[in-house]
Amino acid sequence: MQMTIYYTEEDQYLIDKVEEEAETHRKSKSAVILTALERYLEQNRRVGEILCDMGRLEPKQLQEALEKQKNQKGRKLGEILLAEDMVRSQDLNRALAIQGKVNS
Repeated sequence: MQMTIYYTEEDQYLIDKVEEEAETHRKSKSAVILTALERYLEQNRRVGEILCDMGRLEPKQLQEALEKQKNQKGRKLGEILLAEDMVRSQDLNRALAIQGKVNS
């Protein structure tokens, strides 16, 4: 997939920041932009919602895990999702990183 970004001179500082971030972290500029968009668009979402958005969890599975969580006070949703083999650990870790709970 290809995308074109149009920007004005006033936005140049953002392009410069993207280039700097890409160089610092040895990523492509596209990866930097997509990471920023992902974090912005998902910033107020819960981990289960993020996993559904990512296509790694079905809404029905999320509801099932949330019901189990109600019966297991204090247990984190991520623990339940992993124990029930509903998600892979790398998908959970990515969702938590997007949410800002762990470093990516």
